[in-house]
Amino acid sequence: MLGSARILGVDIGASTVKVAEFQVLRGQILKLTNFNYAELGLDPEHEENRGPLLVATLRNLLKERGIRRGKTVFSVSGQSVFTRFVKLPPVDEAKVAQIILYEAQQNVPFPIQEVVWDYQLIGTNAQGELEVVLFAIKGNIIEELNRGVESVGLETVLVDVAPMALYNAYRYNYGEMEGCTMILDIGARTTNLLFAEQNKIFSRSLPIAGNAITQNIASEFNIKFLDAETLKKRVGFVALGGAYEEPEDQTQARVSKIIRNVMTRLHAEVARSVNFYRTQQGGSPPARVLLAGGTSVIPYTDRFFHEKFQVPVEYLNPFRNLQIEDKISREELGKVAHFFGEVVGLGLRQLGECPIEVNLMPVSLKQRRSVEEKRPYLAGAALCILVVPMAVWAYQAKVAKIRQERLNDVRTLANQYDRTRKEIEAEKAALEEVLSKTDRMAQLVEQRTYWLAVLDDVSQRVTRIPDLWITSISPVQAGGAEAAPTPVGRGRRGVMAAPTEPAASSTAPKSAGVYLQIRGEGIHSVNNPAQDLELVEQFAEELRQSPFFDKDDVEIVEPPPAMTEKEIFQFGLRARLKTLPPT
Repeated sequence: MLGSARILGVDIGASTVKVAEFQVLRGQILKLTNFNYAELGLDPEHEENRGPLLVATLRNLLKERGIRRGKTVFSVSGQSVFTRFVKLPPVDEAKVAQIILYEAQQNVPFPIQEVVWDYQLIGTNAQGELEVVLFAIKGNIIEELNRGVESVGLETVLVDVAPMALYNAYRYNYGEMEGCTMILDIGARTTNLLFAEQNKIFSRSLPIAGNAITQNIASEFNIKFLDAETLKKRVGFVALGGAYEEPEDQTQARVSKIIRNVMTRLHAEVARSVNFYRTQQGGSPPARVLLAGGTSVIPYTDRFFHEKFQVPVEYLNPFRNLQIEDKISREELGKVAHFFGEVVGLGLRQLGECPIEVNLMPVSLKQRRSVEEKRPYLAGAALCILVVPMAVWAYQAKVAKIRQERLNDVRTLANQYDRTRKEIEAEKAALEEVLSKTDRMAQLVEQRTYWLAVLDDVSQRVTRIPDLWITSISPVQAGGAEAAPTPVGRGRRGVMAAPTEPAASSTAPKSAGVYLQIRGEGIHSVNNPAQDLELVEQFAEELRQSPFFDKDDVEIVEPPPAMTEKEIFQFGLRARLKTLPPT
């Protein structure tokens, strides 16, 4: 719980900035006293203007509603934060922090000294394992955001993660509902998916959201991004599909079909996440869906997901259990409720304990806080400096005598310590010899398991793509000849996948290193030929998420043929290994 009874919550989204002022009544009731929001109006192709635009927008938001500056909690988007759910073996409570630090070093894809990270213990599963969620963000990103917030006169006291703030708002307003609740927060750049089930929580960020719709509209109508955004908001809705009659306005009909296509892609990703949550996290299928986020209010979005999931769908109301200042317009508040969940979650950090309490405070701010906390002690030290010279003069005479007596004792101890030091150095040399042998054995084990781990990782990722399998995998040295194709065992249809004839790469490798040339086949979709390439692109994206491959050097070098009458299509990819195989 924070110290002040008044707090500002600032949610910095991809396309909007929201701010709200809260007060805590009687230590347990949160009251909304003021709020404001604005769109950044930023084209994704001009992200270099984001910093100055954010500062100007935030300053105007405070000025328009007369919101007083003060202690502030702000959130960073889920897309900017690396989030990983891990399970730890049962250990003593004293060792939990040490093991979590080790897990963070293993899981965070950046050097640990370059990130700001935190963790939250979720609970213990049926097997007795500790369930922990890790959060990490690059230090330069959080420092830049904090400079923007503080440049308008706000005092940062805590930095939260937007999806976790939304989860806290849900729990405060809805409690522990029976069964699994899936929160679908459809924003501008990403869709944050949250599963809430009793004491279980799982989240995932999907790269399909409002900007994907806008970009497709801009491409279809050959207009600028901001113009396409305006068109989407003016006439857009999710096409009902099936036997429903199209609108008479052809522009509206085209826009609605584009929106439905993107929503269909989003539904496919959500369905995969639901399956992952059930199979890998031991969760239950969603009993209900709560919609949130700026894109969720496109007309018929709730109807679309109701038809897809066949469960009740409604909009999350983050103000359900809050007290509202009388001067605030309920009608205006109702218009923004769908994307103010994160802001309410930030205000809740002013109350007692929240289900998820994460703080990604910048290092510079921690150092500044540390200095401020030490100021009273520094003042006392300065006073002591004035008194010490007088005390030293009287003390020196007595100390000189005692010092001589102890010097003899110290010399005796020094001789004993010298003998002990020599014994320790001998033991240390023996230990280093044992460690050297151990390191060599570890290298030998790694050589035996490296390729098995790579092939197993690729196999698991291709099984996530329907109607797709691998026929051969060949290691390639950049600038050298391709090695013989490696058969991958049984394919997804239950037959041995035969090696294929190497096809000439359309592009040379981007950089030196070892590549895997992956070739495969898939079932051609007669009704939707474009699906062939989409499946291959999904597989390529899966490889980019692999810890074994460089995500910036995974290419489709042999795309499926655009037109074919065969039932089976062939494809080829090339992916550079992050590290050289052990030799």
